[in-house]
Amino acid sequence: MTEPNQINSARRQLLIRGAKAAASIAAAVGVARWLYDPKGPGAKNEEVGFLGTSVKGLSDFSVPRKDGQVISIVKGQDRAKTVNKAIELLGGIERFIKPGDVVVIKPNVGFATPPLLGATTHPDVIAAVVKLCYEKKASKVIVTDNSINDPASCFTISGISKAASAAGAQVVMPRDSYFSPLTLEGGSLIKDWPIYCAPFAKANKLIGIAPLKNHHRSVASMTMKNWYGLLGGRRNVFHQDINNIIAELAMLVKPTLVILDGTVTMMTNGPTGGSVSDLKKTNTMIVSCDMVAADAFGCSLLNLKPADLPYLAIAEKAGVGTVDYESLKPLRAEVT
Repeated sequence: MTEPNQINSARRQLLIRGAKAAASIAAAVGVARWLYDPKGPGAKNEEVGFLGTSVKGLSDFSVPRKDGQVISIVKGQDRAKTVNKAIELLGGIERFIKPGDVVVIKPNVGFATPPLLGATTHPDVIAAVVKLCYEKKASKVIVTDNSINDPASCFTISGISKAASAAGAQVVMPRDSYFSPLTLEGGSLIKDWPIYCAPFAKANKLIGIAPLKNHHRSVASMTMKNWYGLLGGRRNVFHQDINNIIAELAMLVKPTLVILDGTVTMMTNGPTGGSVSDLKKTNTMIVSCDMVAADAFGCSLLNLKPADLPYLAIAEKAGVGTVDYESLKPLRAEVT
């Protein structure tokens, strides 16, 4: 490596450390404010009206499929532009969101890391999708996830809380009362297991938004793996059967739409990463009504084949979607 390159590398690492430090400070302030709320933690959750809600399962949030408008792939560096274009190709947001709809957006907010590290859903995508929903007169948009780390820290450091709130969405943190025991008919793993249900109880549309990442257990983390955040209890017990639990979650959840953000792909050290050296600019946004197809295409950005992810074949066999995304005639575009 030349001396100038060494200097540039050192500068990049310094910037990353600075970003982490600043984010940690912001998180500490955010957590302090949350704890100081005179109404108590969860007051904002109560405003959404979840308490006392009886949940027996998850609804079917899907919309009728249209041949030739199942998956779109858009190239570009600007996330807001690419996600808008990708949704436009599938018929526009009006195909998916109607006036009065209650929309839940489920991002990946598993970790307390800043956006530049790519471990969580990027706030720019969240903001763009929330705005699109409100443009079509959605009555409420909720952004929620059951984070691995402290939820308040994860939502703050990831930038998702700020972006979602600024766009008008209600950010919902998990509570014990928001989980209900569910059983997947025909499943072998999801049996009387606590599932994060309450935030979805009064919704009629569900959008999953996931970053594209390497994963040390499941090989890749994309739109199907994103539903892992719905598991309550000691969900790490499912690590021993990671492919079947991902497939069963895909059978359980029937979203309106999934969005796979491959603008930057975490190629190594997933799912948390920790350095920009783990990332690669792939400048691709995938939007689909078929999450199996979306993830099958996502494999290509990780230099993988669909066969490298056994859960794709399991989900396909269960009727969730198709691995052969080319058979769906993906709509492609590029934006600048």
